[in-house]
Amino acid sequence: MTVRRPWRPLVALWVALGLALGLGVPAVQAADVSFGTPSASAVFGTGVTFVQPVTVGGPILRVELLITFPTALGPLVREIPVPSGSGALTLRGGWSETADGHLMPNTPLVARWRITPASGAPVEGPSVSVLYADTRFAWKTISGPLVRLHWYQGSDAFARQALAVGEKGVQQAADLLGVKETEPIDFYVYAAQAPFYDALGPGTRENVGGEADADIRTMFALIEPSAVGDSWVNVVIPHELTHLVFDTAVRNPYHFPPRWLNEGLAVYLSEGYTPDWRDAVQEAVSQGTLLSLAGLTGQFPTSADGFYLAYGESVSAIDFFVRTYGKDHLVELIRSYAAGRTDDEAFTAAIGVNVAGFQAAWLASLGAAAPTQYGPQPAPAGPLPPGWGGPGGAASPGPAGPAVSPPAQVAGSPVTGASANQGAASDDSGGLLLLAIAAAGLLAGGLLGYVRRRRAQRAARVDGADPPVAIP
Repeated sequence: MTVRRPWRPLVALWVALGLALGLGVPAVQAADVSFGTPSASAVFGTGVTFVQPVTVGGPILRVELLITFPTALGPLVREIPVPSGSGALTLRGGWSETADGHLMPNTPLVARWRITPASGAPVEGPSVSVLYADTRFAWKTISGPLVRLHWYQGSDAFARQALAVGEKGVQQAADLLGVKETEPIDFYVYAAQAPFYDALGPGTRENVGGEADADIRTMFALIEPSAVGDSWVNVVIPHELTHLVFDTAVRNPYHFPPRWLNEGLAVYLSEGYTPDWRDAVQEAVSQGTLLSLAGLTGQFPTSADGFYLAYGESVSAIDFFVRTYGKDHLVELIRSYAAGRTDDEAFTAAIGVNVAGFQAAWLASLGAAAPTQYGPQPAPAGPLPPGWGGPGGAASPGPAGPAVSPPAQVAGSPVTGASANQGAASDDSGGLLLLAIAAAGLLAGGLLGYVRRRRAQRAARVDGADPPVAIP
């Protein structure tokens, strides 16, 4: 008896299904699309406009503008209204400061257009570049080995002095972190507060005197020509430039170090753990208002006192780290972030304890109690409510279930909502799994039923054919 392989009709069915869904169909050649020479223009305070002349031989289904920002993993894809008609057309799109958000001066953008014809594959045009710059001033430029200083008010001597401070700051941070900087750093000096804040954009805090943007390797500082000799200038310039070197040392696509580590290093290298910073930290210790390091991983407090304390604690933690473990281990910690490590992984590899353990040691050196942890807390131990008697949530007519202990927590670490949400996530994933199994069962049942019917029909039609073979 000849037994026919049951997978043959299965394969035929899958092929038919694939054809019905468009799978395996050869790609249709794109309709005639011809791109002209693109152009781009930037107006400070307004935005950037990209223009692309194009000639198409038929209707267009979709038009997209692909804008690539510095250090981005991929372009921003922006859909543009499809122009009517065919033939010679002009496409326009871009970035609006009002509608899309603030652009920092000295930001280079690269864009190209992608057209999807009504019948055919998408076609991409040539790229075009533009620099979004602050064009309100007649900038003068002086360059050193790494830093290019741009200024519009003040003497050449003023510029040379500011440049020298910047070069020294970059070299100091690079030497400590073992980083070799090769790409130039642009340093823009503003002589007045209003245009300086305009350049940094809405939301800039009133106590900001400098800012570094690592994505465009650019620093901005507010330095009046008459103030170039002030002591704070020798602090703000190396402080901000240290951030750029720090970014070079830790850059990775996965995880950026906590802000207190970044700011603490910048303060440590630009001025050190000065008596003023010590006084701020000790006052917080005595008043019980110290902030946890976990609370300083992102944005610092907005109040003046909280903002100042955050910087004081950051440099205090760095100073303690260096005195306790040494600069080599600090460098090892910072450089390890380039491998995409988490904070706990980086600290454990460098000094043998996680962030909570480091914080506990730092607090002990200050004679400070652990700061109060805020946010979601674990549920207290106790019996479950009636009806919660099993892991599946089945009602239980008997007494309340056994006591449940709260999830384990690392000493000194903040409590997150992960454990609270774990059960819900598990229920959701279980439901999805059941749906997937049910769908797979229905599909398999339908296929097997089809095979049985086809084999029975074939046996009934053909004289002398083998009887249908039962398929388990």
